Amino acid sequence: MANGLDDVVAAETVLSDVDGLGGRLIIRGQSLQELAGRWSYSQVVRLLLDGFFEDLQGDGQLADAIGQARVEVFEQIEPVLPYLASLDIYSGMRAGVALMPDGDGLIDALRLIAAPAVLTPALLRLRRGESSIAPEVKADHAADMLRMLTGIPASPTPARALDAYLVTVCDHGLNASTFATRVVASTQAGLTSSVLAGLGALKGPLHGGAPGPVIEMLDAIEASGDAAGWLRAEIARGGRIMGFGHRIYRVRDPRADVLKAVVRQLGSEDGVGRRLAFAEKVEQAALEVLRVAKPSRSLQTNVEFYTALLLEAAGFPKEAFTNVFAAGRVAGWIAHAREQQTTGRLIRPQSRYIGPMPELVA
Repeated sequence: MANGLDDVVAAETVLSDVDGLGGRLIIRGQSLQELAGRWSYSQVVRLLLDGFFEDLQGDGQLADAIGQARVEVFEQIEPVLPYLASLDIYSGMRAGVALMPDGDGLIDALRLIAAPAVLTPALLRLRRGESSIAPEVKADHAADMLRMLTGIPASPTPARALDAYLVTVCDHGLNASTFATRVVASTQAGLTSSVLAGLGALKGPLHGGAPGPVIEMLDAIEASGDAAGWLRAEIARGGRIMGFGHRIYRVRDPRADVLKAVVRQLGSEDGVGRRLAFAEKVEQAALEVLRVAKPSRSLQTNVEFYTALLLEAAGFPKEAFTNVFAAGRVAGWIAHAREQQTTGRLIRPQSRYIGPMPELVA
């Protein structure tokens, strides 16, 4: 019985491989450790999209094309930003993405990559009573996202940190949102339809919606003054310790170590070093409490734990963390959608009916 489709191979892909036992993530032949902090997000976008668009540019040209796409997206959505800002931050971003044309070309892909990075800062600013800020064509993608959020040019360290985050979460096997994207793409729907499926799946707290609650957990533990006691009480009442455990990894999530190193580089920023030191103590307490409370399960630190610290340090409120996750993951969704459209077929699994049957009439 395949509830949850565990161990079912639903696609062959050249894009990424998640080694759950070895704790390794490979993206198109490169380990995550080789990419994060060394390759820019636009370079990784090119790596992911290579072979799926005939007119794909080189690294420098593609970075400029993504910048131009940010400008075009802003011009398109600026008139409706006040309405989008009246929704919750994720719904507003998703509704803005839905306004993109549903094509299959490179320009459609680049506008979809640009959209979450443009919409999220604009909506956050409007929600706090400030004017939205237009993108800069020649700016680095992550740095421009921070500039549009704060209104001032991003300093190099936070910009590099956000860029490394976007790279770290760009793709991750056939997770729930990527599978949803591929299902829609298999119908030969356009890229916007496919990305919207991914955005819908990402919202859930068992997927991309988890980093925000990590901040709430850290704040609650700090207020209590007793990490182990708070964690044991949370488990006793049936709660979930956010930032620990993963559906695939049986060992520590390799993305957690990558992001922890990035947060450490941010340690000179106001309060970040103290927050990191506290989080490390909570992490060790949680691992020990989980080891004792759930000895049959391997519940190790996952990507969400240090995602929360990094995005908090970058200046994003916790309600926007999933938006920023989407800004990184959208490139992977598009690559998977194009791979499915060009090499796959309609995804149509079978189900086993276990409901009642009508009575037979004699």
